[in-house]
Amino acid sequence: SYLCIMLKMLMWVSYIIKKYSALPWARAPAAVLNFNCMLILLPVCRNLLSLLRGSFICCGRTMRKQLDKNLTFHKLVAYMIALMTAVHTIAHLLNAEWYTNSFQGRYGPLATKLSMLGDSRELNTTYLNPVRSNSTTPTILVFTTIAGLTGVVITLALILMITSSMEVIRRSYFEVFWYTHHLFIVFFAGLVFHGAGRIVRSQQVTDPPHNNSLCENQLENWGETADCPVPQFAGGFPQTWMWVIGPMIIYLCERLLRFIRYMQPVSYRKIVIRPSKVLELQLVKPGFKMQVGQYVFLNCPAISQLEWHPFTMTSAPEEDFFSVHIRLVGDWTEKLIKMVENLPEGGQGPKMAVDGPFGTASEDVFDYEVSMLVGAGIGVTPFASILKSIWYKFKDSDPKLRTKKIYFYWLCRETYAFEWFADLLQVLEKDMEERGMRDFLTYKLYLTGWDQSHVNHSLVHFATATDIITGLKQKTSYGRPNWDREFEQVQQENPSSVVGTFLCGPQALAKDLEKKCVKYSDVDPRKTKFYFNKENF
Repeated sequence: SYLCIMLKMLMWVSYIIKKYSALPWARAPAAVLNFNCMLILLPVCRNLLSLLRGSFICCGRTMRKQLDKNLTFHKLVAYMIALMTAVHTIAHLLNAEWYTNSFQGRYGPLATKLSMLGDSRELNTTYLNPVRSNSTTPTILVFTTIAGLTGVVITLALILMITSSMEVIRRSYFEVFWYTHHLFIVFFAGLVFHGAGRIVRSQQVTDPPHNNSLCENQLENWGETADCPVPQFAGGFPQTWMWVIGPMIIYLCERLLRFIRYMQPVSYRKIVIRPSKVLELQLVKPGFKMQVGQYVFLNCPAISQLEWHPFTMTSAPEEDFFSVHIRLVGDWTEKLIKMVENLPEGGQGPKMAVDGPFGTASEDVFDYEVSMLVGAGIGVTPFASILKSIWYKFKDSDPKLRTKKIYFYWLCRETYAFEWFADLLQVLEKDMEERGMRDFLTYKLYLTGWDQSHVNHSLVHFATATDIITGLKQKTSYGRPNWDREFEQVQQENPSSVVGTFLCGPQALAKDLEKKCVKYSDVDPRKTKFYFNKENF
């Protein structure tokens, strides 16, 4: 934002100095647009970000956390583009009106004289005003020039992309978001050709020079005396393509790599449909290597050859397959689950293409001695991968494991949502007890969508050794966690420790946990510090 403001101010001042009173409001935002259009594609180049993230492993966690905010940065840049487009468009619409009025002689003799300059190299005159006829209106100027037509196309594409990116549409009608967002191709094509008409023109240096302050009051002497030659104007060289060509090539390479991965074969190891309408796919792909907490994009050509949807992997790197758990949300997941449900006994699943894996904040979980893992609903998926990997590391007595303590919190609205993950927790619970490491994993399950019948049922079975919902020794709590109490407990049990807090869940919960991390992080480096990390894809 600071760079954008500085660039805008610089261009604004430069144009004001040159006395183009109508143009600063259009040209300064144009410079900011060039800069932001250069940035907009980079945060969505997933392979580039994964490469950079891997390159910064030896560096501090602050740099990697900034890379994890790529989508937030992408949105901020998009908002800046929308704002500057609005200012740029309004300014040029006013300019079109002023061009027309100048040609019609409404702004005094100087404006009229400049507007009447012809486009003739032989007579040593080049025009300034793009309006060349009294019949030309601002509307005609907009729809008959390269700048005007491409500007309309760019603006319409931008409006469609931004409006379809609203959370309510993206969550409920992902396909609408997906297809309209690919109007970025139209947007960038229009952007590259937008300045080709060179409609904005500037005065050229002549010999002898045209003295503006002297000649503005001697209009009749233009071209008659050496002091007042006819002023020469020329359109500026288009610059936008120079700003965006690099990111466009990088993004093209990104899509080429995606196509190559699309063509690589993927086979099914196992397909499981859970009662909670969660589909588990265990997949095998030659040469595929993953880390904990990473995610992949899946494409099912039988549903759509263009749509790719992100899913966090629930398998561990130590396993010879990778798995995803897919909850029924939206048209794409509904069609996929129906296709799987209708498969004949022993039938092969639909063809699946996989792009990835890509890194996330959860990759850093083993960089902390103490970790707090918070999952909401299906948001537990990255932590399934982490907990499975921990089980393998303990089983193999991995000496590189730095993590000494894990606090795991799972919030679910319905009771059946626990069923697919409870098996893993039971295995971990038993394994930790056998190894005498009961304190290594502290987990708490919360049922947020409960009523009195749940409580009554729980009270009747209160004396049982295991929980009536999950079958675990740790009983399910009703309601939401008291995060102040949880953070205080972690702080007391782990003095002078650096605690990584990881969330895969809604934005409201993210804001709450981020505030708690700040609140309970002591400024004293010898005391407990909390670092907040959130999944973004």
